[in-house]
Amino acid sequence: MRFRIKAPNTLILVLLVMVFFAGLTWVIPGGQFDRVEMDGREVVDPASFNYIDSSPTSLIDLILAPVRGFNDSYGMAIIVFIFIVAGAFSIIQKTGAFDVFIRRAAKFFAENPHWRPVYIPFFMILFSVMGATFGMSEETIVFVPLFVTLSLALGYDSITGVAIPYVGAHIGFAGAVYNPFTVGIAQGLAEIPVFSGAGFRMLLWLAITFAGIAMVYMYASAVHKNPLKSPVYQIDKRREVKDEDGRIPPILLRHIIVIGLFFLTLGLLIYGVVQLGWYIEELSGLFIALAVLSAIFGRLSGDASAKAFLTGMRDVMGAAVIIALSRAILIIITDAEIVDTILFHLAASLDNFNAYGSASLMLGVQTLLNVVVPSGSGQAALTIPLMAPLGDLIGITRQNVVLIFQLGDGITNMIIPTSGVLMGVLGIAKIPWEVWAKWLFFKLLVLYAIALVFIVIGIAIGFS
Repeated sequence: MRFRIKAPNTLILVLLVMVFFAGLTWVIPGGQFDRVEMDGREVVDPASFNYIDSSPTSLIDLILAPVRGFNDSYGMAIIVFIFIVAGAFSIIQKTGAFDVFIRRAAKFFAENPHWRPVYIPFFMILFSVMGATFGMSEETIVFVPLFVTLSLALGYDSITGVAIPYVGAHIGFAGAVYNPFTVGIAQGLAEIPVFSGAGFRMLLWLAITFAGIAMVYMYASAVHKNPLKSPVYQIDKRREVKDEDGRIPPILLRHIIVIGLFFLTLGLLIYGVVQLGWYIEELSGLFIALAVLSAIFGRLSGDASAKAFLTGMRDVMGAAVIIALSRAILIIITDAEIVDTILFHLAASLDNFNAYGSASLMLGVQTLLNVVVPSGSGQAALTIPLMAPLGDLIGITRQNVVLIFQLGDGITNMIIPTSGVLMGVLGIAKIPWEVWAKWLFFKLLVLYAIALVFIVIGIAIGFS
């Protein structure tokens, strides 16, 4: 008899974590560090720890914790921000602007084989940009059938067709420069300026994007020369290749305007954050403006615009609930006065390591956490409130803590079976997860090596 172990839903996992931490409040003694002001924010004084009386979580406290998580002012600001960004992006998608540009470009490569060498780099850069700026992830599902079909027509395989949009978007996600769902939230929780340190992260994005493109390109070239080298050769032989050219609409002026508005918004976002000190409220307003203008110039009716916006909000409802529950966990351990005790012992456990060794262990922790909490925003809300002050204690800047988080979260998204997006993508492409994991595993080790190099450099230069 074969037994199958099915991972529980992320929501259930976070609830279990909440119950677990509520239980810890009865075991871990209370403790307290003094806080001192440094560079305009409160940081932990590592020499000031004292044990104090704790306040264990009662059953009533546990039941009320999720409600308090939703009522938490900062947690709610993050949730609203996520809803607005997702709604705005859904309206842009409804206009068809992104879809028509990508499909037209794909048709061009199909009709011009001599341009084939730039097919993979062009689209992977495009998806990487969207992953690095808007956290594109779920949206890649839409493009999988197109790129599987096109890649087969160009003499590649279905793994290449999946890798272009999915790996492309997620190398951008891992090396994110202005991703509001990971970098933006994590930096806000770490109490450092939102989207600060963009120059260093841009170098990271370039390195990780180049490496991802190179690995996919070399694999695809080998398959093009010898199709038998593809692990999905037999699967692809059974596929019915469909011609989608007739379903590609023309590029219209409204599509160009919407794409222009998208990039204008990115420019205003950078200027507002760097020069004007914009934060979540201002950024939320910026994306509301993007949504409204995209609907107007994209010629969507009021009803279609409203439905698209609500659809985008609905798609991130799970992430919003996880953020609230993550805030609930923080509320539980904060009220019980055990946060500083946890920090004290974590710092003590890393005391035998230098900053580089500690950072490597923190990367491992974030990687493992992403298996059970594959939501970037949810994981940020769960871990950064602990990791940021831990960094203060062991001499790692909060900017580096955010860097470690985004890499640990982003890279594993490409392979973990608990990711609904990945399993959905593979399901559409009819590629077994174990085939995909075997193909990708050693490539991820290369990406982790690059991640460690940048973490080491970040610590060496005091990236802040």
